[in-house]
Amino acid sequence: MISPDQLHYLFQTYGVWTVALIVGLESLGIPLPGEAVLIIASVYAATHDGNIVAVIAAATIGAIIGDNIGYLIGRTFGYRIVLRFGPSVGISEGRLKLGQYLFQKYGGAVVFFGRFFAVLRFLAAFLAGVNQLAWPRFLVANACGGLVWASIVGISAYTLGRGIHELQGPVGAAGAAIAVGVILAIFVYLRRHEAELQARAEAALPGPLPGFEPRHPSKPPEAG
Repeated sequence: MISPDQLHYLFQTYGVWTVALIVGLESLGIPLPGEAVLIIASVYAATHDGNIVAVIAAATIGAIIGDNIGYLIGRTFGYRIVLRFGPSVGISEGRLKLGQYLFQKYGGAVVFFGRFFAVLRFLAAFLAGVNQLAWPRFLVANACGGLVWASIVGISAYTLGRGIHELQGPVGAAGAAIAVGVILAIFVYLRRHEAELQARAEAALPGPLPGFEPRHPSKPPEAG
């Protein structure tokens, strides 16, 4: 984990590119403090007569680029991995189709609001790719989410200055708790209504999924 002193040094040395890089890498799933560096950069801009617009723009660009790479990884490699190993761990074609159906209906909201929760920040883009969310929908939701998130966090830190650090811990913990609670609630709901939802998914996405080859039990050789 990068310390606050290291973040200050990186920002002083490399400027707003540090924000874009760390936020982008965090969006790829690397455990880096993207939100923390955005806060530190915004506070630095406030106390050193810096440009908060440049900080927000850098964070937004980093979020968009990082999430799009994560989306492509999920869509290309994640989907192939699920196709290959999914049946052996209980991911049937029906369940995979259910995931795609849910992302078709709610994927934009997942991508947009996932940016605000640390638990989902590096997962939403990858899952959107795995579940084949249409790229134009993903791009719009991702860009809007990244811009709104960077603006809210950046302007709040710029306005409150160093006092934002006193709020970061409790707010981050509350956000993580909310995200975990939402995930658990969705999991319970899906378990209780899986058959009904799979029927809806099949109606919305009829036919076999591309590349899916269900495993069949081996048949005994016919007597010659």
